[in-house]
Amino acid sequence: MADLTYPEAIVVGLLQGVSELFPVSSLGHSVLLPALVGGQWGKDLDITAEGSPYLAVLVAMHVATAIALVAFFWQDWVRVISGLITSIRYRRIETTGERLAWLLIIGTIPVGIAGLALEHTLRSHLGKPIPAAIFLAVNGIVLYSVEKLRKKKDAAESGRARRADPEATIVIAVEDTNPLTAIAVDEQSDRRLAKLTFVDALTIGAAQILALLPGISRSGITIVAGLVKGLRHEDAARFAFLLATPVILAAGALKVPELFKPAVSGSLGPAIVGSIVAGIASYVSVKFLTSYFETRTLNPFAIYCTIAGVGSLAYFLATG
Repeated sequence: MADLTYPEAIVVGLLQGVSELFPVSSLGHSVLLPALVGGQWGKDLDITAEGSPYLAVLVAMHVATAIALVAFFWQDWVRVISGLITSIRYRRIETTGERLAWLLIIGTIPVGIAGLALEHTLRSHLGKPIPAAIFLAVNGIVLYSVEKLRKKKDAAESGRARRADPEATIVIAVEDTNPLTAIAVDEQSDRRLAKLTFVDALTIGAAQILALLPGISRSGITIVAGLVKGLRHEDAARFAFLLATPVILAAGALKVPELFKPAVSGSLGPAIVGSIVAGIASYVSVKFLTSYFETRTLNPFAIYCTIAGVGSLAYFLATG
């Protein structure tokens, strides 16, 4: 069992901070990168190795990502926590904050149960390069397929609307950069999310279970589930990021204490440095993605995942 070095932790932290929120699977990349680099990196960063601190370090970096998400969405979390308190106190679910709080709780339950029951088994058996490459390619195919279906559905609805009202015009919204307006836009998104049913929240949250498979992106599969349920891209992404936060923090509470065991104490320093890098990268990533999904789709990430997955698989089969 080898401790992580500082260069390894910094590179993995940067990779984690970006790939956890981008719909490209941080766990898949955390498995594939060491295997592609090989050498000592391949040995130090083997998630399936007995007694390896690598998984605990990755979870610490995930916690840094969750902290970055809380910092970025702090206004949403104030509304959610306040809503939960008033909902319990007055025994009601009426306001946007109250409803969104319970939607997030319900959406978190499936992956919480599945994570406790299946995480160790899935990662020990599938946390290897070839399965990770296959699932990364599958992730890309799923993202692309849902976008194609969504495009066809939107085109069909647009066609029906034109036939119903031939004189209808298309209104293009121009983004207002006024900070006060930006806050209002966030609140509007929360109100749209609050219109989800509890069954919708349960279904979207359950999609996160697939992210236990290395190569399947947590954010990607959750956004896909949101799109299937009729959410806009920006709302689906927001709900995905909000849903991910409690799950990541809970996983951190379970795994991070392992870094304080004497046997892996040598990895504690690199884990802290890597987590700082991951937190900064995560904050930059979520700021970019919330803006990106206002006007764009999952297609570029779908193409990347498919090519990277198929290419990695071909490499491992050729050299294995």
